[in-house]
Amino acid sequence: YWRHTMTDKLPYEYYKVEKFESIKEMLEMAIKAAGDQTAFKFRKDGKIAEISYRDFYADTMALGTALTDLGFGDRHIAMLGENSYSWIVVYLTVLKSSGVYVPIDKELPFCDIQNIVNDSDSEVVFYTKRYESDLMENAAKMPQVKYFVGIDREEDLGNFLSFEALKAKGAKLYADGDERYASMTSDPNALKMLVYTSGTTGMQKGVMLSEHNLVSSVYYGLQVSTVYRRSLSVLPYNHTYEAVSGLLVSLHKHATICINESLKMVLKNLQEYKPDYVYLVPAFVEVFYKKILTNARQNGKEQTLFKMIRISNKLRRAGIDLRKTLFASVHKAFGGNLRKIVCGGSPLRPELGEFFDGIGISLINGYGITECSPLVSANHDAFNDWHTVGIPLPCCQIKFENVTPDGDGEICVKGDVVMLGYYKQPKLTAECLRDGWFYTGDYGRMNEHGQLYITGRKKNLIVLTNGKNVFPEEIENYIAAIPYVAEAVVYALKNEHGLEDSLCAEVFLSEEKIAELGIENPVERIRADIAKATEPLPHYKHIAKVKVRDAEFEKTTTNKIKRNKIVKDERL
Repeated sequence: YWRHTMTDKLPYEYYKVEKFESIKEMLEMAIKAAGDQTAFKFRKDGKIAEISYRDFYADTMALGTALTDLGFGDRHIAMLGENSYSWIVVYLTVLKSSGVYVPIDKELPFCDIQNIVNDSDSEVVFYTKRYESDLMENAAKMPQVKYFVGIDREEDLGNFLSFEALKAKGAKLYADGDERYASMTSDPNALKMLVYTSGTTGMQKGVMLSEHNLVSSVYYGLQVSTVYRRSLSVLPYNHTYEAVSGLLVSLHKHATICINESLKMVLKNLQEYKPDYVYLVPAFVEVFYKKILTNARQNGKEQTLFKMIRISNKLRRAGIDLRKTLFASVHKAFGGNLRKIVCGGSPLRPELGEFFDGIGISLINGYGITECSPLVSANHDAFNDWHTVGIPLPCCQIKFENVTPDGDGEICVKGDVVMLGYYKQPKLTAECLRDGWFYTGDYGRMNEHGQLYITGRKKNLIVLTNGKNVFPEEIENYIAAIPYVAEAVVYALKNEHGLEDSLCAEVFLSEEKIAELGIENPVERIRADIAKATEPLPHYKHIAKVKVRDAEFEKTTTNKIKRNKIVKDERL
């Protein structure tokens, strides 16, 4: 297996991070060091509201005291709703209690939401307005739930409580000396957060994360990739990527978190809040990239843009950095302060990293999986290679199992971030958690600098009749570089004997881009462009057949294509 040792001579230094043992301690440290600083900014009633670290802490103490008074300080508490300041208050309140936090994916069908509430043994469910009627109609089907707390409810109605009224009651109790919540402790290695993964196949699994897992992800993650003064918080909070790597990391660095209220507001909020870092998935970065190129093309400046990047790169090699000046208009579109985009969740095209670096915004690619809280590796700011997902966290060991002839093996992770197991599923836990090693199902390899490459998913691996191994994700990355390709999936075609011997690329094209580029016969053009895009690959990875779809692929709530739902062309 592979792991950095303290004696390794590394081309970078780990960042120094203040040590803490619990989420409660982390917040108390923030109050001491930055109590009056702004912790959160968000739109409320058409205006920008600001909450200090001290006021945020007071809100968690009020809510925690109220929940403890009701008898739920050590129970499973679920949260269902859109990103909001209230979501974060519930989150940190429960993390500081003796209880367990259960974030629920707001995009799921209600029957799945109901199943998760029941499977998770949640006894209190916090929710936003859009779910109230469904919860009221189906409350009897969730018998373990004693209270439903409406973030937007103004008054109590039976066991449907008002969030603000509950918080106000807790604030009074705490002010009057109720210390039951304040004095609460919990085992750092016990279950603290129960996250149900959406997955591209099968029933959702409850990933059990301990407080030690979460603390380790923040502490060791910041040693590899730091953050700055202000973030725009965009991605869904029910996913660990934003909840841990985004929110908890930012809180420990005493940054200001600006809450983005909807996806259509991202560009406007970048200009409004002027963040210096943001966490995104590659699809967002692709949109930004294509928007920049479209604007340049429409103004007749596309060639000039790339020429300026080449000149700028030469100047940088001589120690002169003029990127902020040369690409001032692009920086202005992002608010003027953006210096770092942290990217994860799916493969990232290296060209994007090269482009954003060229204009003066670092694109830091990382690798994570919910079962590892979620961060496994990230590129160091001073040692960034866009072809890789960076260096593993200092607390992680990595080994590769079932290595293919090409040198790719299943990535197995051991260390402080690895989950406790799957909730109430010992058999499933035993399958992927062996002797402390978590078998990720992802394939990859390590380069000579100790940076991790991700090749693809084990379940997607194609073994051709010539014995060659093909990870479709690699080829899809090449096809995704074609400007008018919106989505692409590569799979195997079978010969007359039913054996996989060639490849098909199924694509969904962007009508808007086709019109913009003036392409008259897109079906014919895409065949030629795919052949050209994949030319650098070995012959056995070339595409034999192209299928153009008339609709987008079906996706999970995390916007990943459901490969098992694709009706494949069987033959060439």
